[in-house]
Amino acid sequence: MKIVVVGGTGLIGARTTALLRSRGHEVIAAARSTGVDSYTGEGLDDSLAGAHVIVDTSNSSYVDEAAAREFFYASTLNLLTFGAAHGVRHHATLSVVNTERLARAQGGYFQAKADQERLITTSARPYTLVHATQFFEFVRSITDSATQGGVARLPDALIRPMAADDVAAAVAAAAEAEPRRGIVEHAGPEVFELRDLAVREMRSRRDDREVIADPLGTYFGARLSRHDLLPSPGAHLAATRFGDWQQRGRLVSSR
Repeated sequence: MKIVVVGGTGLIGARTTALLRSRGHEVIAAARSTGVDSYTGEGLDDSLAGAHVIVDTSNSSYVDEAAAREFFYASTLNLLTFGAAHGVRHHATLSVVNTERLARAQGGYFQAKADQERLITTSARPYTLVHATQFFEFVRSITDSATQGGVARLPDALIRPMAADDVAAAVAAAAEAEPRRGIVEHAGPEVFELRDLAVREMRSRRDDREVIADPLGTYFGARLSRHDLLPSPGAHLAATRFGDWQQRGRLVSSR
């Protein structure tokens, strides 16, 4: 199949592109660096010619609601419109577990993601929403975003994160399958207290900041209840454990 991976040079997009190519697909890594901009529409017409599947792994660099909404709305509308014009059979988009719940928790970025999902689900285009829990690779940014005055005040919440490689495998599997016209959820194999996970990640790189589980702490602007970051009981569970992922990283860095 010809598959266009939007955001194909990013953390998940690059891994998804490599995995799909290794399985014999013709894959276009669509990104501004490759001459394709889903937000402006530049390069989309040529890249989607003859495509069977669009895989959208793109992300907004903005966490405020207005800017994120503008990006996701324009980009997604362009992909749906150009995809329909070229007869693309499947629109697969990477999103976040519990997007709607996080959007209701005053999360501006998550409201933008919820709007993106509604645009897709009401478009009459064949689609799959791949909901993933947070990535191991983003634990540091979660902690940094919650740090003020040298203290990280994280929500008193549970989290079931997963490795970026496992996220990419989930996205690639969705791209190869028939459209679900619904959501498929993926998560990591372990549940952590968010504070404990942050401490574990920080101490592995000798970061001695104080970390507090704060009932008033926010997650990229969203106020969380205890289980807001957890998937449903029927989620597909990835194999990679956090400790194994950390060890793999240490081995790579020591080479």
